[in-house]
Amino acid sequence: MSGRVLLGLALAALAAAPAVLPPFFVYLLALVLVTGLLATSLNLVLGYGGLYQFHHGVFYGIGAYTAAVGITRLGWPAWLAFLVGPLAAGLAGLVIGFFCVRLSRLYFGMLQLSLGSFVWIVALRWYPVTGGDNGIHGIPLPPVLQTLPGAYALVVGAVVASLAALRAVVRSPFGLTLQAIRDNPQRSEVMGVDVRAHQLAAIVLAAFFAGVAGVLYVALERSVFPSMLFWVLSLEILVMCLLGGWFTFSGPLVGAAVVVGLRTLAGRYTEYWTLMLGVLLILLIFFLPEGIMGHLQQRWNVYRPPSARPATAGDVRG
Repeated sequence: MSGRVLLGLALAALAAAPAVLPPFFVYLLALVLVTGLLATSLNLVLGYGGLYQFHHGVFYGIGAYTAAVGITRLGWPAWLAFLVGPLAAGLAGLVIGFFCVRLSRLYFGMLQLSLGSFVWIVALRWYPVTGGDNGIHGIPLPPVLQTLPGAYALVVGAVVASLAALRAVVRSPFGLTLQAIRDNPQRSEVMGVDVRAHQLAAIVLAAFFAGVAGVLYVALERSVFPSMLFWVLSLEILVMCLLGGWFTFSGPLVGAAVVVGLRTLAGRYTEYWTLMLGVLLILLIFFLPEGIMGHLQQRWNVYRPPSARPATAGDVRG
């Protein structure tokens, strides 16, 4: 079965979900899509760029808080707030990335973690604007978005469009150059590639799409919380990429489905669901270090006809 047929079936299933699934599972599917977009945006800089972005969740929170503050404090219409949110996240990515790309991979991650934690503290203490540790609740939205089918339709449309855009970026000359920088930054620099500029552009793009996920969360939940900016969420996003396979495009989506499903279902029976996630991650590191989709892709490449196999390693990872 071709990839286009599978994609068509997946889109048809997403469109039919509200008609055949109970409301709780429609909501859960929408949450998986939002979280999957967030994880995929991280994978642009992590899996394809080789940058240890330890606090990617801060851009998710900035997008969500910008939209929430714009609607509740500044009186913006929802459509304007949902446009400005991702732009604010992209601008934050530009500012944070400007300082971080000048450091090596590990120090890059540590500085990014520190700057992201500063943003979290501001949101936690700026009560008149952000609501402090209470967050912002009951965000007024247009009537169509106050229903689950309306919010779900917005989430599906925006996530599908965003994933298509990210897929195009990965397959573009820019994306291939980014992968070359990941594999050998010194050689890329010798060949005349502006390594820092490419890395900074990737960070801005990843931050923008994380901001898109943030405003979609606002549309789905009509609330924002300081925990969206905390480093624990960023760790969960990183785990999603590792679980699904960070050298594959679909891996973060699969990882998001596993983490959100485990958190929602197992969390109803025990508060120690993160322990189960940790055990699962340890098993994957030992037995499937390439992640779920990475392993499946490798098995598929073994059994597919030689004429249909990818010609380059870059194609396999894409």
